[in-house]
Amino acid sequence: MGKWPLHTSLEHQSKSRLIWIWIAGLLLLILCAYLSLALGTRRMSLATMVQALVYNDGSRDHVIMNTVRFPRLIVTMFVGANLAVAGALMQAITRNLLASPGVFGINAGASTAVVMLTVLVPHVTAHETVFAALAGGISAALLIYGMSSAFRGNHPVVNLALTGVAIQLMLSSVTQMMLIFNETQMDRILFWLAGSVASRKWEHVQTLLLWSLPVLLAAFTLGRAASVISLGDEMASGLGQKIKRTRGLISLVVIMLAGSAVAVAGPIGFIGLIVPHMVRYLIGNDYRKVLPLSALFGTILLLSADLLSRYVMFPFETPVGVVTALIGTPYFIYLARKRRKEAAE
Repeated sequence: MGKWPLHTSLEHQSKSRLIWIWIAGLLLLILCAYLSLALGTRRMSLATMVQALVYNDGSRDHVIMNTVRFPRLIVTMFVGANLAVAGALMQAITRNLLASPGVFGINAGASTAVVMLTVLVPHVTAHETVFAALAGGISAALLIYGMSSAFRGNHPVVNLALTGVAIQLMLSSVTQMMLIFNETQMDRILFWLAGSVASRKWEHVQTLLLWSLPVLLAAFTLGRAASVISLGDEMASGLGQKIKRTRGLISLVVIMLAGSAVAVAGPIGFIGLIVPHMVRYLIGNDYRKVLPLSALFGTILLLSADLLSRYVMFPFETPVGVVTALIGTPYFIYLARKRRKEAAE
């Protein structure tokens, strides 16, 4: 038997909408990438960008493009994608609108571990900081989950969020304490702690690509599992999903995505909170579609924030984490108030 005409029409509209969203997103990405390369203390033309990419003649413009702006562009794109996909997966497995690597303390755990390693080993490489970030992220996640499980009550999701915020504050205090006793590293680390993609080098690009590409691909294959588990444990079990194994695998992917992003660019907040909401509003709750689009719009949002950060105190750099915080904090308050109102009803 064929499909009902109405069902066929709705499916066609859904596919058409998805295609147009992808087209619009890719056009926005191209525009943001161009502006990221063109704008700064020294403006670059499209011809200069192409020439620097194809043939580096050693001129000042070509050196700036190849050693500063190209690496910065690639780092910003992958950090934005990592954080957005990590946030979408966290919101799926916790079924919490407020979930993100930053809010739940994973970023704080990763950044504390990186700062500790940097203080103890000043000449640490970018690749080595990723391992420290992963260890810190896993430790923070286990601590948060263990402490939230100890609380009694009918709101485990709320307990998890509140515990994450508390652990985040505690880890931030530990980080500040380490910096106070190691003033020689303070200026450089404080800028990184605010979340920054400035002065990223090809070493950082290589490290980020090594971790991000395979883990992002793994995350996209978990789209169906994330959709099922977001329906609730009982329904997911009824559909044949192995809850603990799936949640553990997704949690590991989240920590790897957030940890590698933090190791390279610092704890940039709110990308993982905002972007999944935007994407679900556009296309619904099918995570097979949500995850790739979150990567795309996470890239666009962080590129846009990075562009704004260059002009907040022009010609001086402002950490991009400050801009994302200015955007994300009001949105977080709105979501918290909305969730509280829904719970009261």
